[in-house]
Amino acid sequence: MAKKTPTRIKTTSVAPARDRTEAEALLLRIGTLQRRVKSIEGEMNDELADVKKSFEDEATPLKAQIQGAFQALHLWAEAHREELCKGRVKTAKLSTGDISWRTTPPKCAIRSADTVIECLKRLGMNDLVRTQEAINKEAILLDPARVKGVKGITVTQREEFVAKPFESQIEAVETVTSKPKAA
Repeated sequence: MAKKTPTRIKTTSVAPARDRTEAEALLLRIGTLQRRVKSIEGEMNDELADVKKSFEDEATPLKAQIQGAFQALHLWAEAHREELCKGRVKTAKLSTGDISWRTTPPKCAIRSADTVIECLKRLGMNDLVRTQEAINKEAILLDPARVKGVKGITVTQREEFVAKPFESQIEAVETVTSKPKAA
């Protein structure tokens, strides 16, 4: 059986203002109440800012300890990487969590795009130049050796070290190296 929807909305019953003087008094009361609400909201925001700063101040030394421990772990892991990661494995499982190295996708950076476009055209590499006179970074990333020596093109790739304790939702990531590729 379908529920019956109410036909009336329940509200508190209020008497309308009887005259202009009462209407003006109500308007004055609304303004006074709105200013009080704004004042309360301002006090709330001031207290929230103080509470937030207090917790941030409490967390700051812990964050410094985390950074120190992370760097110490990274130094140890780099020294023992061969035994931790045999073959193509990039993750080591420890009893308290995992550590891993991950390689970011290659990234192509172009300086002086107009000069690079002219150079690529002169070298007969028109497929690396888009018709709207933009450099085709995706094509460069597919064959970075082809642009080796072209002034203004650098293809780089980073390797990152990751420490992720069990039951943690926040990862700490630090750039290990920035490896220039063929360019």
